[in-house]
Amino acid sequence: MEVRLELACEAAEMDEQWSFVGNKSNQRWLWYAVDHATNSVLAYVFGKRKDGVFKKLKALLEPFGISRYYTDDWGAYERHLEADKHQVGKRNTQKIERKKSGRQA
Repeated sequence: MEVRLELACEAAEMDEQWSFVGNKSNQRWLWYAVDHATNSVLAYVFGKRKDGVFKKLKALLEPFGISRYYTDDWGAYERHLEADKHQVGKRNTQKIERKKSGRQA
């Protein structure tokens, strides 16, 4: 008997948020993605607010076969997501924004 596990997610919401260690000039960023349908966290990375850190998150999401990404207008998303798979705006990022603010969907 062969058992096969497939990761699947049609659409994901992505966002970043920051905190600091010691003082505000020592910022640390959390980049993360949630399933648009279920609000489940798919992947996350910590680092600076730099394209290289976002690219690490994007690599973690590759096995899910995501066909649509919903984000805010931070430049890294536009630079590294395919335009036909990327949509900017608040309409489809409400779940991740509520998760970030502590309110549940």
